[in-house]
Amino acid sequence: MIQTAEEYSFPDRAGQNDPCLRWEQVDAYLNDLQTRGRTPETIRTYRRNLLLLFEALPESRQLDRRTLARWRDTMLEQGYTPRTVNVRLASANGFLDYLGLRDYQLPMQLKPAEDDIQPELTRNEYLRLLSVARTLDKGRTYLMVKVFAILGLTVHDLPKLTAEAVEKGVFTTSANRSRQIIRIPNCLQAELLGYLQREGIRSGPVFCTRNGKPICRAAVTACIQQLSRDARVAPEKCNPRCLRKLCQSTRAGVQQSISLLVEQALDRMLEQEQITIGWEEVNGHG
Repeated sequence: MIQTAEEYSFPDRAGQNDPCLRWEQVDAYLNDLQTRGRTPETIRTYRRNLLLLFEALPESRQLDRRTLARWRDTMLEQGYTPRTVNVRLASANGFLDYLGLRDYQLPMQLKPAEDDIQPELTRNEYLRLLSVARTLDKGRTYLMVKVFAILGLTVHDLPKLTAEAVEKGVFTTSANRSRQIIRIPNCLQAELLGYLQREGIRSGPVFCTRNGKPICRAAVTACIQQLSRDARVAPEKCNPRCLRKLCQSTRAGVQQSISLLVEQALDRMLEQEQITIGWEEVNGHG
């Protein structure tokens, strides 16, 4: 028998009144959506989004009134677009509404238009940023620009780029249960190793504060934007997100070129086979 939202109890923890969630509540909510005519694709989307919410919760699965705000900020930090964040928050808000936990919702929506008009950084502008950083002897900023544009990292992933990872030339990142192996190209690896040696960094994050803690997003963006004026690049383009976007578009362009070369090579192979053993060639007529 499926429990309704009203039949659920929310146990307190450590004397607090904030509720703890359980996955069977999600199953009941999704069943309720199904009875109300939601499509299978919608149900799958809600299930996927709520699974991500549960992964963002503490081990106790306890909510507080800042839970969704923290989840929103984490997703933005990881590079997700406002549109994607809004969709996931809508799933969470619907679930909490079903449970009668409206005080824990996050009704404020991000504006997708901000993402839609995200400026595109060109490769020439990227190279100008590097040139200015080198001219001004800003070695750390130079390498941060390169890391985002070549490796496609988010600021959230930056602490995983450690001295140990640079030595190996490879490391892994993970988001939403998806592991990604990041290979550091030889040219970038050599520059990073030189930087580590100059700075005396033997372990831990490559980019860190004097106390050895990972550098925060605001500091990263501030460093890159200092190059804006001399590089003649709009300040709104001088951030990790635009550099990561450049990495993605560059890789997509290379992949498209490779696909074209594969198709051309295949055509040439088939044409040669046709000349050698095609029906018309063998029989001398159609």
